[in-house]
Amino acid sequence: MKTIVFITFSPTIDKSVSIPRMLPEIKMKCSNLELYPGGGGINIARVLTRFGADITALFPANRIRIPFFKTTLAKEKVKNVIVECQNETRESIEIYETFSGKQFRLVMPNSNLTTNEWEELLKALVEIKQIDFMVVSGSFPTNSPTDIFKRLVQIADSKKAKLIVDTSGESLKKAIQEPLYLIKPNLEEFGYLIENKDLKIPDLKVAAMTFLEKNKCELVVISLGKKGAVLYSKFGSYHIKAPKVVVKSTVGAGDSMLAGIIYGLSLDMGLKECLEHCVAFGTATTLQNGTALCTQKDVEELLPNIVNQR
Repeated sequence: MKTIVFITFSPTIDKSVSIPRMLPEIKMKCSNLELYPGGGGINIARVLTRFGADITALFPANRIRIPFFKTTLAKEKVKNVIVECQNETRESIEIYETFSGKQFRLVMPNSNLTTNEWEELLKALVEIKQIDFMVVSGSFPTNSPTDIFKRLVQIADSKKAKLIVDTSGESLKKAIQEPLYLIKPNLEEFGYLIENKDLKIPDLKVAAMTFLEKNKCELVVISLGKKGAVLYSKFGSYHIKAPKVVVKSTVGAGDSMLAGIIYGLSLDMGLKECLEHCVAFGTATTLQNGTALCTQKDVEELLPNIVNQR
């Protein structure tokens, strides 16, 4: 298996609680509190560690929050490199309303990093000796350096690593100005990327192939929620449907889908098989409560149905 480094510029502390019902102007007593280290790259690193992958999670964290990340990641045996930062590490809150079965998700603003903290993160990345896949995942601070993706590409090239980016909005638009190996937007994010807000699934193949012709990106994986995922390269495409399951939570499903793709790539699987794992990992995460991520057992049980579909 290859060596994978996950970079998360805006990590989170994910909190999950249950309440009977969401009501205004009264105290709502919560139960079932769970806390996890989160943020795109951290989530993916946690998933792939369960599958025996050789990973390192690199991210900034406030001095007061570092013990939380160290302790919780150590329990899951996730290797990590943490750069201390001044600003508070943000939190994300997922609320499950037992009355309706609905989820409410509160995502706090990204914390900015100082110039020195940006440099320390990139320095720490350079100091990691072997990298086969460099994965940048999650949202970006508002004060991200204008040349951040150019510098990431330079580091990836120096390591002979394949650069994978999973972000959205303007950050993704900036990312595709550089040569990338893979991006993984959802349908809405891809529509924003190509400036087509009304993009529909039947129009996706032409749009994706046109995108690949115009940009220096080798692979595009687009998640379609309950309809699975599609993968496009200059040589063709695949669509893998998601199996029907009882969804408990969608938190972390997108990160888990990318984990499945990377897992397959790290084992030199074919692209279709990588996409099958992508859908299996994502679907397995929807079987979990709150902010919990997929288990190896659930992935292995789902894979045969996914592989055998027409």
